[in-house]
Amino acid sequence: MRRSLTAAVAAALLAVPAPAALAGPDPSPPAVRDFGNGPERNDVAAGVPEQAARAAAAPEAQPYGHSRDRGYPRRTRLPLPPENPADASIKLGLVPYHGIAPRLNELQQRSDRVSVEIIGRSYQGRDLYLVTVTEPESPARAREQARIRERIENDPAVAARDRGLAARYKAPIFINANIHGNEWEGTDAALRTIEQLATSTDPAVAGLLARTRLYFNVTANPDGRVNGVRQNGAGFDLNRDFVTASQPEARAMRQAIIDTQPVTLLDLHGYVNGTLIEPTTPPHGANYEYDLFITNTYANGLRMEAAVNGLGYTPDKDGVEPVQIPFRDSDEGWDDWPPIFTPQYAPFHGTVAAHTVEIPLEVNEPAYSEEPVEELRRRAAVNTDVAAAAVRAAYGFVLDRHDRLIADQIEMFRRGAAGEPARTVPLGIVPGFGPEDVYTTTFPRAYVIPAGAGQRSATAAARLVDHLIANDVRVERARSAFRAGGRTYPAGSYVVDLRQPKRGLANVMLEPGADISPRVSAMYDISGWSHALLWGATVEPVQSLRAHTEPVRAAAPTGSVPRTPGPLALRVDDAKEVRALNDLLAQGVAVTWDGGRAIVPAQARQAARTVADRYGVAFTPAGTATGTPLGQVRVAAAASADELFTLRELGFPVTPVSTAVLNAGFDWSATDVLYVSSGLNHAALNPAARAALDAFLAGGGVVTRGRTGAAFNTAAGLLTATTVAGNPDGNGVVRVVSGGATGGGSPAHSFVYSPLWFTGLGPEVTVEQAYAADGPLVAGHWRPRADGSGGGQDAARGQAAVISGRDERGATVVLFGTEPMFRNHPKGLFAQVARALYWSSSITGAAVTTP
Repeated sequence: MRRSLTAAVAAALLAVPAPAALAGPDPSPPAVRDFGNGPERNDVAAGVPEQAARAAAAPEAQPYGHSRDRGYPRRTRLPLPPENPADASIKLGLVPYHGIAPRLNELQQRSDRVSVEIIGRSYQGRDLYLVTVTEPESPARAREQARIRERIENDPAVAARDRGLAARYKAPIFINANIHGNEWEGTDAALRTIEQLATSTDPAVAGLLARTRLYFNVTANPDGRVNGVRQNGAGFDLNRDFVTASQPEARAMRQAIIDTQPVTLLDLHGYVNGTLIEPTTPPHGANYEYDLFITNTYANGLRMEAAVNGLGYTPDKDGVEPVQIPFRDSDEGWDDWPPIFTPQYAPFHGTVAAHTVEIPLEVNEPAYSEEPVEELRRRAAVNTDVAAAAVRAAYGFVLDRHDRLIADQIEMFRRGAAGEPARTVPLGIVPGFGPEDVYTTTFPRAYVIPAGAGQRSATAAARLVDHLIANDVRVERARSAFRAGGRTYPAGSYVVDLRQPKRGLANVMLEPGADISPRVSAMYDISGWSHALLWGATVEPVQSLRAHTEPVRAAAPTGSVPRTPGPLALRVDDAKEVRALNDLLAQGVAVTWDGGRAIVPAQARQAARTVADRYGVAFTPAGTATGTPLGQVRVAAAASADELFTLRELGFPVTPVSTAVLNAGFDWSATDVLYVSSGLNHAALNPAARAALDAFLAGGGVVTRGRTGAAFNTAAGLLTATTVAGNPDGNGVVRVVSGGATGGGSPAHSFVYSPLWFTGLGPEVTVEQAYAADGPLVAGHWRPRADGSGGGQDAARGQAAVISGRDERGATVVLFGTEPMFRNHPKGLFAQVARALYWSSSITGAAVTTP
């Protein structure tokens, strides 16, 4: 009988002292793979800061795929980071980041079972280490392993008939550690395990390494490890970033998972007591081959439970409770519905047993600050033991179940390639699997991303295609016009045929999703994420497909400038168009703003050509159009990390502010628009700060989002509106109806998290966007409050979601009740925020250039 899950997740990882630096000549320079975000149009040439910096930092980068022509071991001399006595790991007695490379260098010298590669760099520039532990392999054996891995994915029907395949193939196991920076001990357990496997003389270990390859991502988040925080250096929770891949660490993990194709994956976290080991509660992701997944994941969960409980730690003596498995022990609240977490993303690449493992004893905040060092180190040692026991159990499980795991991975890919209907998992397939666990989907025959007039944004379509390809989803381009679903699609349209091995990943990204509000009362995290509805491109499912297509490795260029002379116009409906416009403004081009379009003078044609090629944007003839002169919009932002990141990614000059910053005396002269979504409390401003703010508001621009932003609007006396808060747990993809100066041109869908709407609107207020009367929730989870009162989606129907207006002092204001920049994911909504900033600054004159 399941029970409710009440424990929460947080942080962990533990240690061993670092050895001295490796002496002697370098065996070879470090092999570095820049696992980027796919071949997205011209970003490096554009000077986008992250891509350009990584390209410059790693000119010697080689793809992981080149390794098929090299055997094992591959000894790599890792560069040594400078010692950092402030590394947060040290207090816990764990290996600091700067101690990892020396240890790995030393292990490579001691053992021919250990190979290390640098697979990327963190946001703050720290190396990411992938360690492979296996028996020595000749180049010929390594090539054979690569061929088998490729056959399993690319020709699974043939692989399934090859009776000798499993005997020849070394099952891949992936251990991901420290994705949350202040959940430290997974790194130390990984290092301990690597050393034990590297140096053991036990014949059983030799047998293990003859039949498996173990891959260890030693610290997935070195920025957070050093800084003692959950997030990476950009402030992102990396374990929420997989289907977006906004961060370099997530992209590195994504590519490593694609390239290694593990049958089993552990993601080592903390802290839940007793140790939490997945599988999960409902709802279950509907795009998995869940019959294969649950049988293997549950069996491995039981194996790890026995190993952890077998360590002998007790509640009375050590403060360690027995293991809990959410699927078995809880009703809901720890689900595998969204593909944003590592163990929920990896199954789309063939992982048939994937687990979050939450080790037990809290050592991060507040314990990190409040507990004695001795107690923290005791807890960290216990946690390291627990994590290491889970890893040992997992590789023992893979060894015992070797052939079946490989067969199940083949079967997963075979079903997709054959285009078989989704299977309904039989009740009782594992103990406790009941009707509440059954989730399934219906796959269309294909998705079409149209070319030509039927495409909302060719720029957005190219970005989506590149993102799909970067995720190892197969995309084709039509060589000629074809008919599907009763309409004709022109040549050049993209086709995502769901008869492909990784159809589950293609579908989970491109389907609208589902409203699961009636089925469960609580979700662990977000419930909706559709790339088709939120990334700005037109995407259409079709139930039949007959088209002449060819595979593509990157989207075709979309940038263009017309040959006709005269001024040029650029519609600002996509994030790339925002970036191009901000690039022109930063160059000092005399741009004018014309209700959603940027007008570029004829003499700036060469600059327009450059940004058209750089960002894949299309200019059109402007004719006689004119507009309000627009200068670079400088933003002071009291905002969350994801919003700051997105605003900067769009090319806006951004200065973070807060209540404390304003109270310390803030110079408003370099600000055109104030953006408020968090960290700014109007009532807590001192008199001087309030006076300076009031002076800015007498003609300045303001854009707000969410409860903090709405409260600021009311406290500052800006727009006349009553804010209504929906259920704070509500989130997902919603239908909207848009118009006005900032809403016009927006997609027909938006995203909400803790949604708001606005009533009691004053005469100065315009509704820019409203929740649709039908729905409005398309995909996600949005119920009334627990007591049955308002706040559900029914109450939001037809209500204003985004409003604008100008108050009596001259402040031009836009209020968002939606979440248009949430975790950098809904790419198609970014331009709506940018239009609000441009409109606010151009109307007020704050960022107006001198004609």
